[in-house]
Amino acid sequence: MSAIPMDVQHIIVAGLIASTCASLGTAVGSVGVFFIQTLSRRLEDGLLSLAAGIMLAATFFSLLLPAIEYGSEQYASEMAGALIAGAGVLSGALLLFFIHQAVPHEHFVTGREGAEGKKLARIWLFVIAITLHNFPEGLAVGVGFAGGEITNGLSLAVGIGIQNIPEGLAVSVALMSVGYSRIQSAAIGVASGLVEPVGGLIGAIAVSSTASVMPWALALSAGAMLFIISDEIIPETHQNGNQNVATFSLIIGFVAMMFLDIVLG
Repeated sequence: MSAIPMDVQHIIVAGLIASTCASLGTAVGSVGVFFIQTLSRRLEDGLLSLAAGIMLAATFFSLLLPAIEYGSEQYASEMAGALIAGAGVLSGALLLFFIHQAVPHEHFVTGREGAEGKKLARIWLFVIAITLHNFPEGLAVGVGFAGGEITNGLSLAVGIGIQNIPEGLAVSVALMSVGYSRIQSAAIGVASGLVEPVGGLIGAIAVSSTASVMPWALALSAGAMLFIISDEIIPETHQNGNQNVATFSLIIGFVAMMFLDIVLG
């Protein structure tokens, strides 16, 4: 078996390390449960929306734009690049949709969704929901290193790591509010972030295998993240009369990640 070229090895290692570092944001937020007694619904909606804004900007600037660029270069056509990006986004969104329909999971506000699973403890429904949320984020970080674009991957890792902090805190506090101890809540929150390095490794390997995969993988990750934002976060944060807080928090998160992407890029 021939050895993997060093540049490919570096991309894979960078994707794994960066996605692991991004997952630490979830851990940092999760241990915050030891310092906060309660988290008001208004603050929780604002924090989650801030995270959604960061994800949204990362989707456009670190995933979709590079996907269009790679597709346009490969096929010598900007239209082809746009079509590939559009098809990839739809594919990523549909993939997450079908996973959501097939796998039982639970939203903190809207309740259970997907196939019935009476034998599953509620704690595992939360774990599944968090895992569904975090895996495509890790995948996006790994894919962000497509073609050896270190700065692009780093901006994604930093952005997702930052948005993982309020997300991890909200998850842990929500778990504690339904009866789990601080230690259990923090441990589950930390564990939920461990799936991101797995996604990062898969994403980095995928884009390292062949150049033709890059635009599709980037767009697929973008579609998965857009689905999470629209299906998971926005409905959750707009049900308690905090629409204005949620909306402006999302915009602030978007602007912050846009600035971060430009500075790191």
